Amino acid sequence: MKNSELELLYRGSEEIIPENEFLTQIKGKNKLRIKAGFDPTSPDLHLGHTVLINKMKLFQDLGHEVIFLIGDFTGLVGDPSGLNETRPVLSKEILDKNAATYKQQVFKILDPDKTEIRYNSEWMDKIEPAEFIKLTSSQTVARMLERDDFSKRFKSQLPISIHEFMYPLLQGYDSVQLQADVELGGTDQKFNLLMGREVQKHYGKPQQSVLTVPLLEGLDGVKKMSKSLHNFIALEDSPDEMFGKLMSISDELMWRYFDLLSFKKDSELSFLKNSIQEGENPRNIKFILAEELVDRFHIEGSGLIARETFIKRFQKGDLPDDLVEISLNLQDSDINLPRVLKELGMTSSTSEAIRLIAQGGVKIDGQRIDSKDYDLIRGKGYLIQAGKRKISKIIIS
Repeated sequence: MKNSELELLYRGSEEIIPENEFLTQIKGKNKLRIKAGFDPTSPDLHLGHTVLINKMKLFQDLGHEVIFLIGDFTGLVGDPSGLNETRPVLSKEILDKNAATYKQQVFKILDPDKTEIRYNSEWMDKIEPAEFIKLTSSQTVARMLERDDFSKRFKSQLPISIHEFMYPLLQGYDSVQLQADVELGGTDQKFNLLMGREVQKHYGKPQQSVLTVPLLEGLDGVKKMSKSLHNFIALEDSPDEMFGKLMSISDELMWRYFDLLSFKKDSELSFLKNSIQEGENPRNIKFILAEELVDRFHIEGSGLIARETFIKRFQKGDLPDDLVEISLNLQDSDINLPRVLKELGMTSSTSEAIRLIAQGGVKIDGQRIDSKDYDLIRGKGYLIQAGKRKISKIIIS
């Protein structure tokens, strides 16, 4: 393996465990089986998912076998990582429907001819009770309580359901069944990924190496990208929607997105950073990021078209000339969109605002909002449009 290829694997990686074993594996001549699992708990993939999928693509380009595992069985259990309460159990029908969108969208990045798509229901639906007992005997309750989120809940006397203890074991059992050499995951998955090594050892199998990647912050720049937090950019967003959302991120967050999402070389990123120090408008650099990502997830050239549309919409007079920024002072923490629309006088009531949102008549920064639960961030500026004629530029103080 070339040093440049190894540098690419390390770029954007948070931690590799154990590193010496990984280096021995990756420098060997054998193809490695690279596993990454995704529970289809919501429809559609977003840019946060692609941090991991981009890494899978890199392994794929280096000639290794990539396994995109859809957790249609583990999704029934629900991964408790990072939660302070038990995750609601989803029905198999919902999981199957969501899984179909994952399978379709992942090939926006991965090569379909070189990707092994698997479902963990393949083996879990067939597991015998005796085998299940063997799996659970591989770990102790004390070991499970070493996990940070379980430990915090236990000390706070918050409930932990028995089935939640099963999730890390099931994820490890997936690695046994798939004979994984390397498993990839977000930093919040570290306990689960290392559990895979222990379960493999319990079954007398070679132990996988673990590579973690950072969690991508959402549009708010604070919390990780998530559909439930309404701070996401979906792969299925239209070119204009994707471009507009990317242009709404802060100048500081832009560099985080470049580091984790862009395929540009380090030398190119250094050139872009230097250009800003020399006086280049950060907006123009953000154009480069948005074009690259729109082109990747849509057809080549769609990024440039989205850029021209964005400029026309927001910089060439499509907005009223007398539009001024309104500072909306809301004292309490409830700053959901229906209330904001009412406070701005864009609707006569919150119920009217909810109806308008449901009808697709509300846009924020040019993007249609489809949920009444959309929360706005204090201190962040927004361009809000209600219907065709009511437009407000606001910041919530």
